[in-house]
Amino acid sequence: MWKSHLKFKNTVEIKNFFLLTFVFSGLVFSNAIESSVLKNSNKEVIDHVWQIVYRDFLDSEGKFNKSNWIKLRKKILSKNYPNADDAYIAIREMLNNLNDPYTRFLDPKQFNEMRIDTSGELTGVGIQITKDSESGFLIIINPIEGSPASDSGIQAKDKIISIDKISTKSLDIEGAVKLIRGKKGTKVELGILRDGIIFNKTLVRKKIEIKSVISKINSSKNGFLIGYVRIKQFNANASKDLKKVILDYETKNVSGYILDLRSNPGGLLDSSIEISRQFIDKGIIVSTLSKNGLKEVKRANGSALTGKPLVVLVNEGSASASEIVSGAIKDNLRGKLVGKKTFGKGLVQSMRSLVDGSGLTVTVAKYLTPNGNDINKFGITPDIEVNMNLNPLSQKQIGTRKDKQYKVGENVLIKLIENKESNISFVPNSTNLNVALCNLKKIDKILKTHI
Repeated sequence: MWKSHLKFKNTVEIKNFFLLTFVFSGLVFSNAIESSVLKNSNKEVIDHVWQIVYRDFLDSEGKFNKSNWIKLRKKILSKNYPNADDAYIAIREMLNNLNDPYTRFLDPKQFNEMRIDTSGELTGVGIQITKDSESGFLIIINPIEGSPASDSGIQAKDKIISIDKISTKSLDIEGAVKLIRGKKGTKVELGILRDGIIFNKTLVRKKIEIKSVISKINSSKNGFLIGYVRIKQFNANASKDLKKVILDYETKNVSGYILDLRSNPGGLLDSSIEISRQFIDKGIIVSTLSKNGLKEVKRANGSALTGKPLVVLVNEGSASASEIVSGAIKDNLRGKLVGKKTFGKGLVQSMRSLVDGSGLTVTVAKYLTPNGNDINKFGITPDIEVNMNLNPLSQKQIGTRKDKQYKVGENVLIKLIENKESNISFVPNSTNLNVALCNLKKIDKILKTHI
């Protein structure tokens, strides 16, 4: 079990989405500095951040040195900070030493915007970004479907090299967000680097409503009914919405499911676990490993809503919570993965509310698939690798046979369905004559091969 301070029920993922908050009560290291110096509220915020990192930060790069961190605290708190802005600059400089793009400080305004984002609505251009710790590039995790970014052709893994002609080389994520966000109807120009080519995209900011789950029933060429479900983000409503879809489709006798997690940047850890449990009846879903080696294992709980054949579609924009679900399905042999290798974001961030209304996202653990594979930076390789269409698909074409990855996924699913049906045993005293005849044909074929 986790220690009380590791509350993964409040775990959050990916910049700008699905953030839950809780109050952190920091420890005072009286032997490092006199407590009287912390009467200055600005220093109190700095120390609050320092303590959270000291206690909970998981260093995925292996470069964090506690001795140096303690020396840094003494140095920072020996200075005066006449206003909050000075303190915030000091905090961000302090966090830069961690070399972790996911451990970030948010001033009260940014923190409030994060809270607003949990409602499933935001104003902007519709992208999630991270910063590559090695190259320093701002990288797009994924554009939100139907957003200005998506409609303009921006793709996952694109690099943002400028915002309104301002170079992003020295910008952190918060600085980039400030420049990209703005009032509805205003424009922002992004300089994009893709495959060695630089080009500009001018986007008009707008209010973006986020629907987490969309679904439909497709009919295959040979008459199978296929439940197609696309999860765009793992927010607080995703599991509940998916449950309604599956319960409905089970009454309509679908033969199998295609779960589309392509370009899904992630979301809440709890949401990914609950969604996995709707397909997986037994087995490990995911493990989270903390800095102290504490391991929490989340398992299926016998509450699966369907046992029908399953195919999961993934791509380079499938990140974090998407990788938890796809990894659980793959390792438990519950279904087949089709598409491209996933993004590789396997670190757990927890959001901490600070004493002055600001906030901190801090990396506290990493994900492991049921087989113990590290997701971070490695991603998950699909069982069947398929490239996306060369020409962009319209919204109506996604999840149809004009969608190359979906088409292959449907063919794989049909084989799984046919294989399952061929393995159904004959039930005595029943009218299951077709199964009995099918089994007799199999026996006859086996006998002929032994003549």
